[in-house]
Amino acid sequence: RQAYDYMSWGVDGEFTMRRNREAFDWVGLVPRGLAGVGPVQAASNFLGMNLPFPILIAPTARHVMFHPGAEAATHAGATAASNTPFIVSNVASLPVEKIAAAATGPWWFQLYPQQGPDYNRQTLEKAQAAGCRAIVVTVDQQASVYERQTHGQNLATAESPMTAPATIGSPRPRANPYRVMEGRLWYEWTLLDELRRMAKVPLVVKGIVTGEDARLCLEHGVDAIYLSNHGGRSLDYGPSTLEVLPEIADAVQGRVPILFDGGIRRGSDILKALALGASAVSLGRVPLWGLAAYGAQGVQKVLEILQAELVQAMAANGRPTLASIDRTLVRTEFL
Repeated sequence: RQAYDYMSWGVDGEFTMRRNREAFDWVGLVPRGLAGVGPVQAASNFLGMNLPFPILIAPTARHVMFHPGAEAATHAGATAASNTPFIVSNVASLPVEKIAAAATGPWWFQLYPQQGPDYNRQTLEKAQAAGCRAIVVTVDQQASVYERQTHGQNLATAESPMTAPATIGSPRPRANPYRVMEGRLWYEWTLLDELRRMAKVPLVVKGIVTGEDARLCLEHGVDAIYLSNHGGRSLDYGPSTLEVLPEIADAVQGRVPILFDGGIRRGSDILKALALGASAVSLGRVPLWGLAAYGAQGVQKVLEILQAELVQAMAANGRPTLASIDRTLVRTEFL
């Protein structure tokens, strides 16, 4: 039950989690007739990587809760599904070296920064030495708690696989009596400047949901913007990511690619996100369901289903290439 709750639910009343999914119902597709589609080509280049499909696996924690193979199985399944890039979480079950050795496909590393340069530097050096192709810095989820955790305390117990990994140096005592996690309350924009100096690979910032913050990311030299509200697990009663995607795209104006997640369940969902400005999408919960059911083969099958559905949706709407997908493909009725 503990693993199921962690994977399935969100923060507070879970409005944002539901809205992420419902927003796709507010976007209609406008197919182009007699378009002479021909063979559909879904390949693209994202941060120097040639992707057969504009799909990645989002960073999620503690895959061992869902399958004994943990992140190694996820990486193997992703590689088997046309070398889908896997973003390894900072709080993965396995060391990055073991995950990297499990398959040959590309993988990125996601970081939750900590105060003081030692942890960030050592962690990023370790990930880059193991072969990560990009670094994803998560800047949201600064003070989140799960509704079921508040009332039931059924997630982060001492024996729980959700217990946070040991950090470098002595833990700091909490300065407040309200049980608010303080590990991320200090984030400021200068953090990106520090991390930029440590990164030898592209730097991506995850958790951006406004055009203003997207423009600030550009000012601080990031290589890509990752539009995400943490799957509705960080802040309730915020907008869905699909609703704010056009705002982010207008702010960025193509200067850097946009990675998108939140509520994707079908290939047509991916097509809608691409039409509204995403360069590629990430899947969070969906691969975990495949992992929990069948391990690496489950991850592979889930990805292959979505890849096939995306190709079918592109063909049905007369958009044979990613370059042919734009806002004329959709009609939005966001509430």
